[in-house]
Amino acid sequence: MIEAKEFVEVARELGFSLYTGVPCSFLTPFINYVINDDSLEYVSSANEGDALATAAGAAIAGQRSIVMMQNSGLGNAVSPITSLSYVFRIPFLIIATHRGQPGVKDEPQHELMGQITKELFDTMQVPWEIFPKTKVEVGPALKRANEYMKKEQRPYAFIMQKGTVAAEELKKNPVKDITARKREYRSLHNPDATITNRNTALQRIIEHTPEKKTVIIATTGFTGRELFAINDRANQLYMVGSMGCASSLGLGVALARPDLKVVIIDGDGAGLMRMGNFATIGSYAGNNLIHILLDNEVHDSTGAQATVAGNIDFARIAQATGYSVSLNGNEPGLIDELFALEGHDGPVFGHLKISSGTMEDLPRPNVTPNEVLKRLMQHIGSNFTS
Repeated sequence: MIEAKEFVEVARELGFSLYTGVPCSFLTPFINYVINDDSLEYVSSANEGDALATAAGAAIAGQRSIVMMQNSGLGNAVSPITSLSYVFRIPFLIIATHRGQPGVKDEPQHELMGQITKELFDTMQVPWEIFPKTKVEVGPALKRANEYMKKEQRPYAFIMQKGTVAAEELKKNPVKDITARKREYRSLHNPDATITNRNTALQRIIEHTPEKKTVIIATTGFTGRELFAINDRANQLYMVGSMGCASSLGLGVALARPDLKVVIIDGDGAGLMRMGNFATIGSYAGNNLIHILLDNEVHDSTGAQATVAGNIDFARIAQATGYSVSLNGNEPGLIDELFALEGHDGPVFGHLKISSGTMEDLPRPNVTPNEVLKRLMQHIGSNFTS
C-alpha cells in the first residue's frame, strides 16, 4: 500500500497538474489528496468520456493530465479513447480501478467488466500495467508511462487494485460555489426572420475570432467540414469523431490557457448526447469560454434524422447549469451579441436555430487530424511535455 502523495508528487515532478474523473471508492484517497492541494486542479466530470476529453483538451494546451475512473466507466470512455485520443495522438495518463477483479469478491455489476478490463485496454491499443503498490515502484512505473507517452503521443493506463492507496481525509469542497453568480437569459428570437444557415453562422463566427488569441473547437460532422471549407486557419480544430465531446475538449483547453478565448461550436445532436458537460462547464469554466450551439433539429450528416431539439431550450439549460449569459435566437446577430458581452464572470452560451443542409460539394479536410492538431499547438505555443 502507498500514500497518495507518494504517487502524486512524483507525477507532479513530471509535470502532471490537472486531474479529471469520476470517483470510485478505490480512488477516494487519491482524489482527496489532489483536491486538498490548491496547486493541483481536479475537475469532477459528469461521465468518464467527458473527463477523458477534458484531459485531452488540457494536454493540447500544454497542461499534462491524469484521468481517473472506475473500470465500469471505460464503457463511457471508449469513443473518446478510440476516436479522439487515438486519431489525434493525444497523450495522457489513465488510472482505472479494477472492480470485479477475478478472485476478489465484489458486487455483481462489476463481474463482467472485471473479467475484460485488461483485454479492453488491449483492444483499444492502450498499454497498461498494474498501479504501483509500493513507494519504490512509483518512480519506475511513471517513468515507463512517461517515456511511452512522449514517444508515441498516446495514452497509457494504470489499473488500480483494491487496497492500493491508504486513506486520505478530504479537507475542502472540490467545486467552486457559483450559486451567487448572476445568470442572464435573453431570447433574441424574431418570429418574422428567415432562418439562417450554418455557412452564414460560421462566417460570422470567423469574423469574431482572430487567429492570434482565439481557439475554435468544431464538433464532428458537417460543422467541422464546412468551417474548413470556408476558411482553414491555424486556430481551428475539427473534431472527426467522439461525437458530443467538443464541449469537454474545449473546457480542457480553456482551463489550461486562460489567456485564450476558446470558442466551442456544437450541434444539437452532440449537445444532447453529452448534456452533462453543460454542468461541468458552468461550474469550472471562466469567462474565456464561449459555447455556441447551432441547432437545425436533425443529425444532418447522417441523413437529417430528427433530434428532439425542437422541444428543448438549450439556453435555459445553460442558464440553469451555471453559464453567466445564455442567449437564444434565430438570427446571426446572436453571434455578434455573444462576442460583444463584457463584465461576466463565467462562460457564455448561444443557442442559434439554423436550417438543415450544407453547401454543395462539401469537402473533407485535406490535412490529417494529427496535422491539424500539431498546427494548432504550434500556433498557441504548447507541447505535450510542459
